Amino acid sequence: MIKIKSREEIELMRESALIVSKTLGELAKEVKPGVTTLQLDKIAETCIRDHGAEPGFLGLYDFPNTLCMSPNAQVVHGIPNNTPLEEGDIISIDCGALKNGFYGDHAYTFQVGEVSDEVKKLLKVTKESLYVGIRQFKVGNRVGDVGYAIQQYTEGHGYGVVRELVGHGLGQKMHEDPEMPNYGRRGRGKKFIEGMVVAIEPMINMGTHRIKQLRDGWTILTADGKPSAHFEHDVALIDGKPELLSTFQYIYDALGIESDEEHEFRQQELVLI
Repeated sequence: MIKIKSREEIELMRESALIVSKTLGELAKEVKPGVTTLQLDKIAETCIRDHGAEPGFLGLYDFPNTLCMSPNAQVVHGIPNNTPLEEGDIISIDCGALKNGFYGDHAYTFQVGEVSDEVKKLLKVTKESLYVGIRQFKVGNRVGDVGYAIQQYTEGHGYGVVRELVGHGLGQKMHEDPEMPNYGRRGRGKKFIEGMVVAIEPMINMGTHRIKQLRDGWTILTADGKPSAHFEHDVALIDGKPELLSTFQYIYDALGIESDEEHEFRQQELVLI
């Protein structure tokens, strides 16, 4: 059952989402060759707790850490460890925070030093597809409209769209209705209505869409060993239109990137915490 949020609840969710955004921004300063994902995990836990929140992933479904850290051919749900990142790696960092009874949950795929042009294109197209999907999250549209838009955009560049893992509703639980696949048919699925909040998160592979799972019971990899990219935003349906609750601005500030990609999805000025 889809749980509609009041404006007051959406503002509480914005606070949780921005704590995640702030945490990703802090991590952006530290992602470099030689750092371990376990070191980054500890930074994230400290940042989240310093903002009066709890790590949303730690202990959720018995997950052992604060972050899902998924380098290169890992798609999602990678477990932090003591292996140093290397020049040319990419790494998806997925983070959650719980405050005031509501979750924030979003993700960004970082470059580690310089990466190949082929990988840069994968990251660019995947992030673009996130906004292509968000544009379809509006009153009167359906779940399939978002998935169709993401699928058409990414497959048009020759990439594979993961089928088994999807975005989701978000609220007092990390995963609520509706499921938000990154593939689909226009006009199909549950209809979007005012007050919905979802996490839209394309998971796009350079090669096949097929995946496999490690014996740790968590880590998902591409079946062909080629890189995968993952970007995620929390989005509320306000006045019939998509409104971003999360932001990549902290990341861009840390990395010296200028971008206006989020402007069309903000009905009010972004106030950074």
